[in-house]
Amino acid sequence: MYNFEFEKPTTLADAVAALGGDDAQALGGGQTLIPTLKQRLAGPTTLVSLASIAELQGVCTGDDGAVCIGGATTHGTVAAETATLYPALSALAGQIGDPAVRNRGTIGGSLANNDPAACYPAAALGSGATIKTNTREIAADDYFQGLFTTALDEGEIITEVRFPVPEKAAYEKFVQPASRFAMVGVFVAKYADGVRVAVTGASEDGVFRWSEAEAALSANFAPEALDGLSLPADDMIGDLHGTKPYRAHLVGVMTKRAVAAA
Repeated sequence: MYNFEFEKPTTLADAVAALGGDDAQALGGGQTLIPTLKQRLAGPTTLVSLASIAELQGVCTGDDGAVCIGGATTHGTVAAETATLYPALSALAGQIGDPAVRNRGTIGGSLANNDPAACYPAAALGSGATIKTNTREIAADDYFQGLFTTALDEGEIITEVRFPVPEKAAYEKFVQPASRFAMVGVFVAKYADGVRVAVTGASEDGVFRWSEAEAALSANFAPEALDGLSLPADDMIGDLHGTKPYRAHLVGVMTKRAVAAA
């Protein structure tokens, strides 16, 4: 790990100002960033912690009924406080990592890093969420742009994530037992105007929507509606945990399970 300065602002305005310095980087819960620093894969001169900014924390319901979650809210808090507001999101948050990770990691940090096997990207994309920053609002469909890549500009901070609540939803995750990341995770959400299906952990391009499954489930929201559908294996991740065809097959299996659970 390289030497760095550490700042811990207590207001969003101070955090934005601190991130305006040369080679400064925001720090959420540090569950992704700290291991990256330890491996010397990143070397910011300043880390700006968002952990003490009260205005970035908490869960509430918006005027439109959407569930609104502050960017610095921990996974554990999301799991506890959305249990009745958005049960599928609560269940997803409760499956992330272990208790230590859930009490440190934050939803904003997860979405900002956009790890290809992280759970929250599937929830955000599957729900058609809106990612609000200190400067603008970004639709989830425009936010995710590939492995570890998002629409965020340098120094931009996720302040809130707004989740429209669906009629039915569920998340099914095939867990890699050592890391607790998703080998494949599928979030299915049924809204009045159609079904959204988002897949994490499977693709070399990161989280994505499975449009063929969405069309089939919008016509008939039942597991058997997916019979005969499959994804090409070429773009799937292949590693020591599973081959490309194996992950492509798992997407279909987990999608059916998510529909059944919903």
